Amino acid sequence: MPPVTELQHEFLDALLSLDGSAAYRLVHARSRVSSPLVAIEELVAPALDVLGKQWEQGSAALSQVYMAGRICEGLIDAVLDEPDSHRADGKQPRMAIAVVSDRHMLGKRIVCSVLRAAGFTVRDYGHGSAESLAVRAVEDRLDILLLSALMLPSALEVGRLTAALATTAPALRVVVGGAPFVFDAELWKEVGAHAVGRSASDAIAIVRRLSGEVPCAS
Repeated sequence: MPPVTELQHEFLDALLSLDGSAAYRLVHARSRVSSPLVAIEELVAPALDVLGKQWEQGSAALSQVYMAGRICEGLIDAVLDEPDSHRADGKQPRMAIAVVSDRHMLGKRIVCSVLRAAGFTVRDYGHGSAESLAVRAVEDRLDILLLSALMLPSALEVGRLTAALATTAPALRVVVGGAPFVFDAELWKEVGAHAVGRSASDAIAIVRRLSGEVPCAS
């Protein structure tokens, strides 16, 4: 097996060539010697980060970035579709995941797939405004709401959501993740979240911990 850095270059080349089959083979091969989640975090996330920077610099076309994202979404579903050996027990929180005020879905897709692979039931709310997500969370009587934000304005919108939930659903736990929360280690507290994930692999531990703090559905 080539070193990770070499695989990263090969994977990026596959995305730039829009070769979904080659991209899948590389991720699948890496997952066999590590784990599906590690393969995703080692190959997919860095490649998309590079593509985003290349687009900003004008060296990658928007169509390439878009199609690369679609390829990655498909292979994430394919690679993470088997349950792992650390499945959730019978104590299932009512849980949903969403993107706040933007349409960058890849991070949400990874976290959702990871949690489902671990045996959790997760409702996918797609994307929505702070107001609409707060209303929906109350209607569904959620225990945990996971939110992803790519841009700082979207991350700041979480503050409006948590403020609304403080009166309508005070027991609901809000978990945040995404680039703004990685760059600013204290931002999750400023927006009133109860936990922050720095990577997709944090999600399982966070959900298990929060499940002990709320009266979860059976």
